[in-house]
Amino acid sequence: MAHALRLAECGLYTTQPNPRVGCVIAHGGEVVGTGFHQRAGEPHAEVYALRESGTRARGATAYVTLEPCAHHGRTPPCAEALIAAGVNRVVVAAEDPFPQVDGRGMASLRAARITVDVGLLREAARELNIGFFSRIERGRPFVRVKLAMSLDGRTALSNGESKWITGEAARADVQRWRARSSAILSGSGTVLADNPRLTVRLPDHEAFAPPLRVVLDRQLRTPAGSHVLDGSAPTLVLHGAAGFCADNRFERVERMELATHNDALDLRAMLALLAGRGCNEVHVEAGPTLCGALFAAGLADELLLYVAPLLLGDSARPLLHLPSLSDMAGRWQLQVIDQRMLGRDIRLRLRPS
Repeated sequence: MAHALRLAECGLYTTQPNPRVGCVIAHGGEVVGTGFHQRAGEPHAEVYALRESGTRARGATAYVTLEPCAHHGRTPPCAEALIAAGVNRVVVAAEDPFPQVDGRGMASLRAARITVDVGLLREAARELNIGFFSRIERGRPFVRVKLAMSLDGRTALSNGESKWITGEAARADVQRWRARSSAILSGSGTVLADNPRLTVRLPDHEAFAPPLRVVLDRQLRTPAGSHVLDGSAPTLVLHGAAGFCADNRFERVERMELATHNDALDLRAMLALLAGRGCNEVHVEAGPTLCGALFAAGLADELLLYVAPLLLGDSARPLLHLPSLSDMAGRWQLQVIDQRMLGRDIRLRLRPS
C-alpha cells in the first residue's frame, strides 16, 4: 500500500478535479502490475495496473489507495474491471465518499466473492487527497493560506514592500504548492500593491492545467494592465453588487457577482462556489485582512508559513488582522503538522487544533 501511495503522488499536479489514486497488484511479495490515475477522463489507477499485470492478475491481491469506482462516468467502473480480471482480494486504503461510489465499489467486489479489506494506511490516503475529501464531505475546498514573515512576525514594510522576505528555496517551494492546488486566491488589495501573476512557474508547468486564479474585488478596483487580467490563465473575479466597470479591462477573464456579508464578500459563499466548480484545494496568497478573515471565520484549514531569519521592526505590517482577545483563554491554538528548513528559511505547516 505504501508503494501504491507513492504511485498516487505521481498525479499530484494533474488529476484535478479527481482524486490521486495508485494501485499495486501482487502475488504474495511479487508485484505484477502497477498504475496511477494521471488525468481526469483518462483510465483510473486499477486499469493501468491490470493492463500491466495481464493474466497474472487472476488470483492476485490488488492494493488500491481509494475505493474502486462502481459507476459509469468518463471511464467504466473499476470494480467491474477487477472482477473481470479475477483478482482474489482487494485491499482499500480509504473509502470513497463520492455519492456515486460511497461503498458501492466494495459492495460490488464482495458480491463477486472477492475479499475486501479496508483501512490500511487510511489516514495517509486521506491526507494525499485532503481537498477531494473536503469538497465531497464538507461542501467546500481545503483552504491553505500561504504566509511569509520575519522573526518578529512581519510580512512587509510599512510602505508595502515585501520582496523578498524569503530566499529562493522557499519561493520555489511555494510554486509546488500552487501547482497542486485547484485555485489560487487573492484579494484586490494584494493585486493593487504587488501586481502578482498568481501562476505556476515550474520547469514542467505546461504538463498540467493551470490553477484557476480567483480575485476577490468587491468594488472592481483591479486596474487595467494587472497581470491577473492578462488571460494567461483561467481567472475568476468576484465582486459585490455595487461593483461597476465601464471599460473592457475584464474582457479576458470571467466576472461574477457574489453575495456580501458585513460589507465584505461572503467567504463561505465563495468557497461553496469553488466547490461547485470542482476545486479541491485552494491556495491563498493575500494580505493580512483577507487571510485574517479566513482564519477568524474558521475557513483556513492550514497555514503554510515561511519564517525568514530577519527582523523588520514595529512599523512593518503584521501577519494577520485578527479580532482582539480579552484573555488568553480565547487564543487560537495551532498544531504543527510539519517543519523543515528550506535554504535559510523555516517552513511550518500548521492546522487549527
